[in-house]
Amino acid sequence: MSLLESIEKRDILVGIIGLGYVGLPLAVEAADAGFHVVGLEKDATKRKHIAAGEALYEGMDGERIARLVAEGRLRASGDSGDLLDCDVLCVCVPTPLSPTRDPDLAYVREAARQCEGLIREGKRPKLVVVESTSYPGTTREVVKPLLERNGMVLCEDFHLAYSPERVDPGNRKWNISNTPKLLGGAGECCAELAESFYGAFVSETVRVSSPEVAEMAKLLENIFRGVNIALVNELWMLCDRMGIDVWEVIGAAATKPFGFMPFWPGPGLGGHCIPVDPFYLAWKAREYDFQTEFIELAGKVNVNMPYFVTGLVVRELNRVGKSLGGSRVLILGVAYKPGVGDTRETPAAKLVELLSREGAEVSYHDPFVPEFQAGGTTLRSVALDEETLRACDCAVVVTAHDEVDYGLLARSGIPVVDTRNALRGVRGT
Repeated sequence: MSLLESIEKRDILVGIIGLGYVGLPLAVEAADAGFHVVGLEKDATKRKHIAAGEALYEGMDGERIARLVAEGRLRASGDSGDLLDCDVLCVCVPTPLSPTRDPDLAYVREAARQCEGLIREGKRPKLVVVESTSYPGTTREVVKPLLERNGMVLCEDFHLAYSPERVDPGNRKWNISNTPKLLGGAGECCAELAESFYGAFVSETVRVSSPEVAEMAKLLENIFRGVNIALVNELWMLCDRMGIDVWEVIGAAATKPFGFMPFWPGPGLGGHCIPVDPFYLAWKAREYDFQTEFIELAGKVNVNMPYFVTGLVVRELNRVGKSLGGSRVLILGVAYKPGVGDTRETPAAKLVELLSREGAEVSYHDPFVPEFQAGGTTLRSVALDEETLRACDCAVVVTAHDEVDYGLLARSGIPVVDTRNALRGVRGT
């Protein structure tokens, strides 16, 4: 039986390398579609939680995971040898930036080497799909040569495709199954296999002509958001000087039924993708003697926002006759977005660092993040109550969780820097 026929009959074993925010939801969907799935995960604590049928991330269904584990369709392993019999290998590893903001593909390279060893040792063709976000050319220029390093041949010994993750942690409306899945094969045989695999549990697959198109499309999706957020962040800074409410301005513009899409300002960008992706593309563009000036400018604006917010805190404290040094500042929300406990690239970390550097005593409240590290210090979430607010000189709304009592904050009378417009409608209550 060919690999394509085996995929169509669900008669294969699927290996997922990395069970993070991308890999675990993918593993669950594939297992629920009838495939047997083994996830490779280095973190023993994560493996333990998965084996116990626990949902590691917001928006996931623990009962569903428990059922799949009990049925033997889903398991997590710390041994790459357990993926030897897998017919499909999905790479879902992090792609962070180096300290100099260059792409760090160490995890991707490690996963590619693991795949090459598994294919060679198993002595039968496998489909390798990269889901990790990276610059155009990563699949063909980085992963493919590592798979070929011992003489294996594309479309004979292995198949290779790129299908970017489109996971939005905590989003209960859009998930893997109902979000269109882009895929680009390194060869026609590869695209056909990838489309058959994803088509088993995704409502719509969108095949593009190459991995490079899929890689660039993924970057475009996130850069589009980053650039537009930078635009309104810059507008916020101007409106602040002019004494104009930027949120009212955007709301007014959004009443136009065509030609406008509202984006909202904030204290900076968080999460793995949007703050990182522009730098991946900018780095690659330099290889072609091209400067992505517009995109890089947007990145600079967004990176600067914690500094702007620090200035707002200084101003609010000055209005009540206090300086930043020695003041007690409460941060409300340190997750990178509402409704989740994910703190990757959160602007709250830089804000805590800046405030602490100027001598402020910083604490935070976040119902989703019990412990938080920033500036080399570990903080623990404090209760949000009248006693906590009485002890504060200023509060900063960084992440607008619905679970926070903004009415209590408004009634406290302490100075508030509201970077999310969370207090609109509750001020003065």
